[in-house]
Amino acid sequence: MAASQLKKGDWFSETEAMWPGQRMSLQVEEELFRERSAFQDILVFRSSTYGCVLVLDGVIQLTERDEFAYQEMIAHMPLFAHPDPKKVLIVGGGDGGVLREVARHSCVEHIDMCEIDPKVVEVSKRFFGDTLATAYDDPRLTLVHADAAEFIAKEGHGFYDVIIVDSSDPVGPGDSLFKPEFYEAMHAALNPGGIICTQGECIWLHLALIREVIGACRNIFPVVDYAFTTVPTYPSGQIGFILATTSERSDA
Repeated sequence: MAASQLKKGDWFSETEAMWPGQRMSLQVEEELFRERSAFQDILVFRSSTYGCVLVLDGVIQLTERDEFAYQEMIAHMPLFAHPDPKKVLIVGGGDGGVLREVARHSCVEHIDMCEIDPKVVEVSKRFFGDTLATAYDDPRLTLVHADAAEFIAKEGHGFYDVIIVDSSDPVGPGDSLFKPEFYEAMHAALNPGGIICTQGECIWLHLALIREVIGACRNIFPVVDYAFTTVPTYPSGQIGFILATTSERSDA
């Protein structure tokens, strides 16, 4: 991120190595927050046309205008596909959007959330408290700040009906969440018939990575599929999801 403060009328442009030759830009109304946490650069600004924007390590994570298109898909697809989801694990998702959607399901009795960076949660509560970070006081929630790959591999948390992985791109803190070992650990942490849904990158830009991850998943889960949605402020306007289940049913 540039060190200079963004001013009204400036244009914020992403800086990202995973899609060289293109970048998303938004016009700025006001910079609201900028700080380096223990894990990443965090920026929040109010844009001219997309509301408040959360940026991590120079990459747009969400805007208030289009965030629902991502949050609703990654949460509701696995939750509605499962016949009776009672225990859910959210990996990442410190902005609170996935938690907001999971909390809408009254059948869910317990929600574990593992977000490595407590500063992201703090910032989201402060600047997105009326839009995304609305369910942090839900009594079903247990919030843990830890490395998700380590958390899910250790014993003691029990088993889950649904695991939702709202990860950033496979660089920095999110790198371990795209490894086969992580998918093996998720498989081991699921109840029979359990379902995972993970952030699956962009088919226009990351086809080789998607193919690699799906191939690894098919060595672990009997049923694996890919879904996608459109989000204007994500790279090429598209983001995917990898879904997998321990169930043998192809319609799970």
